[in-house]
Amino acid sequence: MADLVLRSRHIPSPADHPPEGQRRFMLRIEYDGTAYCGWQRQLNGPSVQESLERALSRLTGEEISVTGSSRTDAGVHALGLCAHFDSATRIPPQKLAFALNTMLPPDIRIRESGAAPEGFHARFAACGKVYRYTFVNTRHDCAVGRQYMAHIPLPLDAALMHEEAQALLGTHDFAAFAASGSVVKSTVRTIYRAQVTRRGDEVELLVLGDGFLYNMVRIIAGTLAEIGCGKREPGAFARAIATGDRLALGQTAPAKGLTLMAVLYAGEEERALSFFG
Repeated sequence: MADLVLRSRHIPSPADHPPEGQRRFMLRIEYDGTAYCGWQRQLNGPSVQESLERALSRLTGEEISVTGSSRTDAGVHALGLCAHFDSATRIPPQKLAFALNTMLPPDIRIRESGAAPEGFHARFAACGKVYRYTFVNTRHDCAVGRQYMAHIPLPLDAALMHEEAQALLGTHDFAAFAASGSVVKSTVRTIYRAQVTRRGDEVELLVLGDGFLYNMVRIIAGTLAEIGCGKREPGAFARAIATGDRLALGQTAPAKGLTLMAVLYAGEEERALSFFG
């Protein structure tokens, strides 16, 4: 099991400081991604970033640009995405959440607002993330909560899925776990914790890492589901890591089952581990 030490490798630059006369603010954001094309502003539909920037611009009377800690795809949810923005507003940092929540749609909420630390950058200073993927394991799909869980009608062996997930731990080249066409400087990532548990009809995957490739968690979840219901042999993760072969893994699980639980910064080891029993 990889030791959990959250240290930022980010070297602050002039861009990490607000312009003259402005302050940098930090937000922790929760949203239901069902109605959005994702976090990032796009031309093909409404985004969470666009809604937040519109509300902030109305509140401050300035043209506000928000920088998020990460992007989420269409239909993916978040309980703890972090973002920052610069503004000359004199609104007390802790009061921003209250003001914004009166202006945002009900499927977006600011859970916390405050003054950002010196040199803080929501994206580049992030050094860990926790994701949750949830399956509802029943013969028939559910009506209540269906937008937050992917349905698997065949019985799932959660213990076998948990055992398979342990092959992810450590620092590896996860090239096989990235969606086709994704472009990154490096596909090496460190996974610190991976846990699969059953709670009644729900089977939940929790995974903590220093970062994740595009669709990586959904590919992990889809592969675990196939192993859990006997459609794929155990050992798939080890084979994919060793060979870099995407075909060693299963299908990409639906977006709606995925939730970004937390974005972590240096020194937040205790917070990271609080998600794992």
